[in-house]
Amino acid sequence: MNKRLTVKKSNCPQNHTCPAVKVCPVGALSQNLFDAPVIDQDKCIKCGKCANFCPKKALVLEQI
Repeated sequence: MNKRLTVKKSNCPQNHTCPAVKVCPVGALSQNLFDAPVIDQDKCIKCGKCANFCPKKALVLEQI
């Protein structure tokens, strides 16, 4: 079962510092100013912590 983390920009308000960036245990999320977070897929361990933490459900762990 393969998974991939994606950002649904339509759900992300992009008007604040993303709180989920600090939740990632491996530093796979980054953010430039108030833009939507960017995922480093090579670092992401697909744990789902950021997706569960995001109040707007803009981070989604999907089956691929």
